[in-house]
Amino acid sequence: MESLRSAIERLASLEVESHPDARQIFMDFRDELTQGKIRAAEKIDGQWVVNIWVKQGILLGFRLGELSKMGEDVSLSFVDKDTFPARRFTVRDRVRIVPGGSSVRTGSYVAPTVICMPPMFINVGAYVDEGTMVDSHALVGSCAQIGKRVHLSAAAQIGGVLEPINASPVIVEDDVLIGGNCGVYEGTLVRTRAVLGAGTILTRSTPLYDIVRGQVYRATDDQPLEVPENAVVVPGSRAVTKGQAAEWNLSLYTPVIVKYRDEKTDQRIELEELLR
Repeated sequence: MESLRSAIERLASLEVESHPDARQIFMDFRDELTQGKIRAAEKIDGQWVVNIWVKQGILLGFRLGELSKMGEDVSLSFVDKDTFPARRFTVRDRVRIVPGGSSVRTGSYVAPTVICMPPMFINVGAYVDEGTMVDSHALVGSCAQIGKRVHLSAAAQIGGVLEPINASPVIVEDDVLIGGNCGVYEGTLVRTRAVLGAGTILTRSTPLYDIVRGQVYRATDDQPLEVPENAVVVPGSRAVTKGQAAEWNLSLYTPVIVKYRDEKTDQRIELEELLR
């Protein structure tokens, strides 16, 4: 793995289009990425660490790729870089993809027992772990890291963070439930067993108000917005107290932690398991 990393880091600073070995090195890298042997971020000693060289490898693929018409053997054809074709699954992959217009890019890892409901999309560099459901119209963006037994409900959007290469991708840890029409962007970290109610939006610029613990969580220059373990988050609002907006009684959107997971919450989530 170290030799592959060194090769990618070396090629990242070269004019690779004429390099004789660049394409084969990238193909070896893409295979490792697709198999989940390397990933854009990983948890080491309890802390998430960004693997910058993996992002460099993905960007290398875009530099090397040439536009090609693909998918002529199926009902949906498209034109894209030939370095990132759509993945083709077999029964041995043990990934359930219900028919209806879904697409998974080569270079993304989709673990056995993942369920994909149509239509949905998983982008290059994403890592989707075992037992997760990606529901209809859901997006798993580039380099996003999705844990075990996560439910991405209908129209949930997990943003991609490919550049800048040192930026943390969106990370959703194990046993998280993300409700319909949620958006998680800009490197937000959602800790284990959290629940995002339908319509919740999380970004670096959005403070998260915890009315249970009396705290406000914000992203910093070097740390993403972090949703605590077991938190139940819903869309809320906060009044604007200054200027014309105050005179007009306007409010701004904000996510709010209203409780932490309890037995009642767990019973509702167990119902989701019956759908799998």
